[in-house]
Amino acid sequence: MTQLDTDWLKDAATQRVFSMLENAGHQVFAVGGCVRDGLLGRPVSDIDLSTSARPETVAELAKADGLRVIPTGIEHGTVTVMVGNKPFEVTTFRRDIETDGRRAVVAFADGIDDDARRRDFTMNALYCDGRGGVHDPLGGLQDLRGGVVRFIEDAVTRIREDYLRSLRYFRFHAWYGDMSKGLDVGALDAISRNVDGLRGLSRERVGSEVKRLLAAPDPAPAVAGMRSTGVLATILPGADDTSLAILVALEKECEASPDAMRRLAVLGGEDAAAKLRLSRKETERLKVLRGSVGLAAGELGYRMGADLGRDVLLVAAASLQAPINPADLQKVYDSAGLAFPVKAADLMPDLSGPELGSRLKKLEQSWIDSDFTLSRDQLLSLGG
Repeated sequence: MTQLDTDWLKDAATQRVFSMLENAGHQVFAVGGCVRDGLLGRPVSDIDLSTSARPETVAELAKADGLRVIPTGIEHGTVTVMVGNKPFEVTTFRRDIETDGRRAVVAFADGIDDDARRRDFTMNALYCDGRGGVHDPLGGLQDLRGGVVRFIEDAVTRIREDYLRSLRYFRFHAWYGDMSKGLDVGALDAISRNVDGLRGLSRERVGSEVKRLLAAPDPAPAVAGMRSTGVLATILPGADDTSLAILVALEKECEASPDAMRRLAVLGGEDAAAKLRLSRKETERLKVLRGSVGLAAGELGYRMGADLGRDVLLVAAASLQAPINPADLQKVYDSAGLAFPVKAADLMPDLSGPELGSRLKKLEQSWIDSDFTLSRDQLLSLGG
């Protein structure tokens, strides 16, 4: 049996929850992302546990052990057990008995076989006991190692249980798929035949998946798959992924970390902020990235700082499908943090109010246009 050797499993808090349930005669396994990412040596933030114990029993055992319990989704079999400030989402083995494409009606199950079959992809149906033994009821370990994102059993059935799984397929391929193998033809066919189901999903759920997809090291192949199946046009009408792969290449040249808003700026699309329910901060960043393309490199760095100025250059170059000019990039870096040498006090009391503000703006633009070479005295000597 494959063994998982990772710090989060050995942690005293994790072992306390395992022991609490096992000592009372119940089965308990870590499941899903924590097992998947643990096997890959990736960081793990959330630890989900699956157990034979009913949620009321989990809550009783936790309280008896002096732990705080949050009834996160007790009607669906889930409670959150807090060990200090560390949360563990503990869910009773379940099976779906009815679905409508957005949510499921579930019943409790007796073991991991039924529990595994209600999940989306085989690599997410991996379980780990408290001693690190990995349990693989559906062949997810081989798929994980091979970089294959595979729907559990019938792809159409899995998608119709929750249409968001079509988007999750592309997101998981971007993060875990072997790009050299391409996307599975059968999965793409199932997704394309059910694309209309995406229209009923909340914009929050769609936006969350898209942002997580675009934050992957290289989302371009997955987004191309979204285009070919009609998914991209359905969730973001008018989007065009032609320049996305170019942007990814330029980012690597500039050593710029993946950024979802930068990539969304290149994709375009009608009313993306509303369609994806972006936050106010994300919406403003997207607006700046798209609306500042015409500014000179030096002005970008001065007005926006090194990182945002660089990002505008990247968006502009990718959109034009052109290389980025190293000299322009250096100008962005050099001008970031420069301080305009003229102060309002330098123009007072001769000017005040709107006239003062207007004069300062004109002098500032003259300073920028001079490539930041004009001194304070030279600027003040300029005619009005």
